[in-house]
Amino acid sequence: MPSPFPGMDPFLEGRAFWPGLHHRLIFCIAEALNVSLPPGLAADIGERLYVVEAERSIYPDVTVVRRRPETRRREATGETAQREAVVSHGVLTAYPFEMREGFVEVRTTNAARKLVTIIEVLSPANKAAGSEGRQEYLQKQREILRSETHLLEIDLLRSGTHTVAAPLDGLQSRGRWDYLMCLHRSTQRYHYEYWMNHVREPLPAVLVPLTPGEPDVPLDLQAVLNRAYDSGRYVLLVDYRAEPPTPLGDEDAQWIDTLLRQRGLRG
Repeated sequence: MPSPFPGMDPFLEGRAFWPGLHHRLIFCIAEALNVSLPPGLAADIGERLYVVEAERSIYPDVTVVRRRPETRRREATGETAQREAVVSHGVLTAYPFEMREGFVEVRTTNAARKLVTIIEVLSPANKAAGSEGRQEYLQKQREILRSETHLLEIDLLRSGTHTVAAPLDGLQSRGRWDYLMCLHRSTQRYHYEYWMNHVREPLPAVLVPLTPGEPDVPLDLQAVLNRAYDSGRYVLLVDYRAEPPTPLGDEDAQWIDTLLRQRGLRG
């Protein structure tokens, strides 16, 4: 059963569903490209690995009160009866664990296996200010922009910090968007092609540049999302009676409510 939305499903942007959807999108993009790529090129899945610390707060069931030695001495001598409690607010335990993020690589199929194009689907970690995931991503982004590799970035998350390579101020002067795709061709440094998308619209087809002399290959993002949605059976998993994890403006929220009622997903 297809998604009730014509384009991106905003209910999938939250932590409950995004990790699985991200994996599915990467796989479906590579699959779709391999149907269209000319001989001599193939799409594969790469992986970025980094270590982060997961935080866990521990709040004690029993509070231990310790009195300073000076206080005990003062009490012993009758100077004061006031007790001075020194307690922490809790204990924070941070265990290191590995984060793995997939992306799509288009490479030549000869022995050189030259990297031609990288396609990134941004994750919440990539867009979280000050996070290890964002630092890792931006470092890789800078390296690609200086290389002979094309970079296509797909941002289907409305929350988080602006991350695609195209400058935010320049994009804001061109329009508004909920979702954003950005293409940087290695042959056109400092030039960025972009696609702006609204939550009420189908996702666009974008261009995937290849080796010199080969025409761009179109990538239908809506078809990719539809396949990922169906394979994940999200229509059975998502509670459309709730609100999307990232709030929308009043008009879009009303549009979503009407749409879901028309499809029988809200009472």
